[in-house]
Amino acid sequence: MIQEIQDQEPEATRRDTGDTESSRANRGWWDRNADDYQIEHGTFLGDDRFVWCPEGLDEVEAELLGPPDSLRGLDILEIGAGAAQCSRWLAGQGARPVALDLSHRQLQHALRIGQDRKAAADAPEGSAALPLVTADAGALPFLDGSFDMACSAYGAIPFVADPVKVFREVHRVLRPGGRWVFSVTHPVRWAFPDEPGPEGLTAASSYFDRTPYVEQDAEGNAVYVEHHRTLGDRVRDVIAGGFRLVDLVEPEWPAWNSQEWGGWSPLRGALIPGTAIFVCERD
Repeated sequence: MIQEIQDQEPEATRRDTGDTESSRANRGWWDRNADDYQIEHGTFLGDDRFVWCPEGLDEVEAELLGPPDSLRGLDILEIGAGAAQCSRWLAGQGARPVALDLSHRQLQHALRIGQDRKAAADAPEGSAALPLVTADAGALPFLDGSFDMACSAYGAIPFVADPVKVFREVHRVLRPGGRWVFSVTHPVRWAFPDEPGPEGLTAASSYFDRTPYVEQDAEGNAVYVEHHRTLGDRVRDVIAGGFRLVDLVEPEWPAWNSQEWGGWSPLRGALIPGTAIFVCERD
């Protein structure tokens, strides 16, 4: 699980939770923790980089959306954009991105970075203000066929109870042939403790247990939720959403990356996959 910054000590448990509770809990969590998140991870993510995962896989090298010069003039929706670093990079390639996030506070950081970049003398093309939209990924506020591509780097998908609902919304707003690429925690990691050290190398629960991970307050209200799907579940969800799976990327941990990010670390990354990236296309 990628959550690691807390302003309190909630109780961690595994229990069922639906769309409404998950959405409410995660909106609140990201609004409360956006500042600390950007302080801790902002340097690694950069202001205008497209980083897919804690392993540090960069879209410049991966080209999962296509060669950078092929993005010019495309309408691209980033879902779970956070501070919109990925959207800002896309704008720098000449694309027309829209950055969407459930958290208003995260998008305030996107606005702050965009204003700073606009004021900078060396600001790249497209670094001016981006369209920022606060909305739930399960109810996208766009007309059918509004975008050529959609992407999400650890945004939205791990936190929703009904991913097929989101995929169908993405399918709706994409034009025929549109590409949809998203990254999530690799499903196999759910069998292991979320620890970067040796204690995170021994399976402690069933990979097949889909019960959501929930942090709740003293009254039992969820304050953070992540949902587990097996690898097969994810593939079936993609197909049920109307997409064709083109590729499944499992980034290896690179030698240059010495950081720990929650349960991600060089130790674990050398042995088990931490991220799964699904490359999909709309018929």
